[in-house]
Amino acid sequence: MAGTGRAAGPAPEDLTARAKIRDAALQQFAEHGMKGATFRGIAKAAGVSVGLVQHHFGSKEELREACDAYALDTVRELSSTSAGEAMGDPGFLAAAVQADLPVRRYLARALVDGSAAAGRVFDDLVDVTERYLADPPPGTAAPTTRDAQAYAAAIVAMTTGIEVLHQHLSRVLGVDTFTPEGSLRLRRAVLEIFDDQLLDRETVTRAHAAMDRYEASIKGDDDE
Repeated sequence: MAGTGRAAGPAPEDLTARAKIRDAALQQFAEHGMKGATFRGIAKAAGVSVGLVQHHFGSKEELREACDAYALDTVRELSSTSAGEAMGDPGFLAAAVQADLPVRRYLARALVDGSAAAGRVFDDLVDVTERYLADPPPGTAAPTTRDAQAYAAAIVAMTTGIEVLHQHLSRVLGVDTFTPEGSLRLRRAVLEIFDDQLLDRETVTRAHAAMDRYEASIKGDDDE
């Protein structure tokens, strides 16, 4: 991005600290909810002082808003690239899973908590999905529907429902769906559900090949 012409921003170490705190907050909010998570617990998870958390985020609400923004940015970025050439790259898939899992945990808890913030997140996800389907990238077809908003809302409800019901899915499938292995199994299922309607055959084949290679790399790491 081009510069804004403003004075120099935060020092790199401050940006790194903010990211560490935000990532720890994603985990803590997912585990304990907005009410149960504390600055002390977030600071401990991030390996920083409570004072540093307060320095970067004046309140728990401000920190939650930063987590919301990060979660939505991650969803937008992955949505904009996952149907393109990158979808067939196992390196991209591994990075996407690594970035996606903490966000999925966070969104699942936010939606279950039923807060006003969760409502905004869901609304934004529907908006992102509707705009994505209105101008789909190569490899993705515009859906045949008379009600694009309802179509997008149904997709978001189904996909976020997977996160909300992860404990039941994990029990039935015998694998934690919030791990790379479990996530990969669900990704295959979702891909197969949507492939006939939204994705062309080349994109589906490329995605399956990438998942095969990624799965093999996971098993290879486990064997070492």
